[in-house]
Amino acid sequence: MRALRSLEQWELLPYIGKWLLLACAVATLAGTASAWFLLSLDWATQTRQATPWIMALLPLAGFVVGWAYHRLGKPVEAGNNLIIDEIHDPRKVIPCRMVPLVFIGTVVSHLFGASVGREGTAVQMGGALADQVTALFRLRPEDRRVLLMAGMSAGFAAVFGTPLAGAIFGLEVLAIGRMRYDALFPCVMAGILADRVCLAWGVHHTVYAIGTLAPMTAWTTVAVLVAGIIFGLVGLLFATATHRVAAWMKRLVSYPPLRPFLGGAVIAGSVYLLHTQAYIGLGIPTIVAAFDHPLPWWDSVGKFGYTVASLGSGFKGGEVTPLFFIGATLGNSLAPWLHLPFAMLAGLGFVAVFAGAANTPLATTVMAIELFGPAIAPFAAIACVASYLFSGHVGIYHAQRLGRAKHLRHLPEDLRLSDLPAYRRRQHEAQASETHHP
Repeated sequence: MRALRSLEQWELLPYIGKWLLLACAVATLAGTASAWFLLSLDWATQTRQATPWIMALLPLAGFVVGWAYHRLGKPVEAGNNLIIDEIHDPRKVIPCRMVPLVFIGTVVSHLFGASVGREGTAVQMGGALADQVTALFRLRPEDRRVLLMAGMSAGFAAVFGTPLAGAIFGLEVLAIGRMRYDALFPCVMAGILADRVCLAWGVHHTVYAIGTLAPMTAWTTVAVLVAGIIFGLVGLLFATATHRVAAWMKRLVSYPPLRPFLGGAVIAGSVYLLHTQAYIGLGIPTIVAAFDHPLPWWDSVGKFGYTVASLGSGFKGGEVTPLFFIGATLGNSLAPWLHLPFAMLAGLGFVAVFAGAANTPLATTVMAIELFGPAIAPFAAIACVASYLFSGHVGIYHAQRLGRAKHLRHLPEDLRLSDLPAYRRRQHEAQASETHHP
């Protein structure tokens, strides 16, 4: 009996039991919150489509959301970046107010016509609710890190219906080139269970028909690689534009509620001038159409511009669904040039642009398999990895750390992506100084 107790596998039993119970708690909370959120988004979208004039109130809606965050939400305004920072450097429990603020703020943004997504909201709710569990059970800082990762996995898995991709996302998004396998079991269980909880509330996720895939040949391999490079460059451009517009708005407008007010006025005015609502909201119908028939090339450009304007001016929501839209429509328009089926390239763009913008090639490859079937796996892997490499060391989450550089260039570990430009500037100045003063 003494020998049995000394076995490593025997010692794992309490560990499994502990994290199974905690993962169940987090999954129940995150899955339920995500389900209510998705049902609310459906209502908001249907209401906006039934009453097109409501777009005229987008500036006022932006002001209200901005005012609520200015008065009540300063501790949680960083959103996903706050959760990532707390995982890396635990300091204090994330305030529970993050949940209602981001829930209501995102639904209001969608109701009145901003171009935002839903992943950010689900991940923030999952992380914030998980942190309340850590406070309830007074978990150690190391356990708190793991539970926050499980909360992120649960929110992502539930909102997209991709449990395994959600599990990997919570592990992969924290640092470029490094994953924490000590959180593997909690993240996997939280992702799977949260997805089931969300489905139990009656939520139905969109089904994308990928159709027939091209055979794996030398040409298709090269074509998918080229497409992946383009997707990565677009992801790089999206992340850079969003951060720069947000920084520019902060410099231009000192009073935070006025930023989404002005952004809302520009968005609403352009919608009425262009006589189209194709690029606001989630844009699910256009994403589905990208798998069904050829679309004009400017669809990806339109969604790009509206999303950067919405997020950069301060509307609440996520970046991922707009990135799905941009990637799917871009892939659709690239298909004739690369001689590939447009549905196949739309599916690859769907995941690969996100892979580059978020620096998560493994999660997006698994997402492609879960959404489109296992046959797309080799193509998705090529496109997502190429996109990841060519998007450079930037990303939509500026709190991401550098675990290991994407290529041979030396970069310091554990540097925040937001601090990388200053580091490069210092390096350049040091090299210039050495050149002038040998």
